[in-house]
Amino acid sequence: MLLMLAEVLKFKNVAAALPDSGLWTFLASQQSHVEWRWATLHDLIQPSFTFLVGVALPFSLASRRARGQNPAGLALHAFGRALILVLLGVFLRSTGGPRTVFTFEDTLSQIGLGYGFLFLLGLRPARDRWIALGVLLTGVWAAFALYPLPSPGFDSAAVGVPPDWPHRLTGFAAHWNKNSNLSWAFDTWFLNLFPRNTPFLFNKGGYCTLSFLPTLGTMLLGTLAGEWLRSDKTSQDKIRRLCALGAALILAGAFLDWTGLCPVVKRIWTPSWTLFSGGWCFLLMAFFYAVLDVAG
Repeated sequence: MLLMLAEVLKFKNVAAALPDSGLWTFLASQQSHVEWRWATLHDLIQPSFTFLVGVALPFSLASRRARGQNPAGLALHAFGRALILVLLGVFLRSTGGPRTVFTFEDTLSQIGLGYGFLFLLGLRPARDRWIALGVLLTGVWAAFALYPLPSPGFDSAAVGVPPDWPHRLTGFAAHWNKNSNLSWAFDTWFLNLFPRNTPFLFNKGGYCTLSFLPTLGTMLLGTLAGEWLRSDKTSQDKIRRLCALGAALILAGAFLDWTGLCPVVKRIWTPSWTLFSGGWCFLLMAFFYAVLDVAG
């Protein structure tokens, strides 16, 4: 919320008025999304929301169990909430138009698509969630890596990527290029199953439906943070654990990007992005928890 509120400060306007100021140029750059690879501070907004969904789940489950709600009631509530989030995302995408726009790449739909799975995994021990996270991210990575690269004659301009686009990835990382990857291919099939004014060819920003799978990984990381916060450990121990895991995840995500094994791309929520952004979420959680601890 702080990052979204910062948009009101209009750093870009200040930077435009002071073109020779490196400080204001940097601050302005942090108030917009990167075109494809890597990240700015602004790119951490959606992961932070997603992470907090996972953080809240242990508290919610404990509260509802304390009130005597049975497993069937818990499941009905969770899957009902998931459906509402998906439909709300579709509704917001469709406002102002003559017909419903069926896309599922927005924040609400992405959370909704994964929330039912999050609920089921939230009932399991932390070890099982770590295993699920590893299987999920490895599976997504393998699926993208095995999807064939486009042929030499592939017309990238037809899918919204100019031939001279400067953010094009090369080598093995090309498996995660904009609008020529597995998730783009899935959406050209899946989204055209719904009624549309014109066939779906590509998303201008490169966003996709299948991102909900690694996004679920971000929520799973949040459940682990939530359980730590609920534990009876000291505040100092909680902060240390949050910081240690946060730093480790940032390094892991950056390593995968630097080696070319899996680039950090928020728009398609690559597994390395799940780790990298998740690490920052842990550090931000530690910071705000420490502030509250001092204030309390």
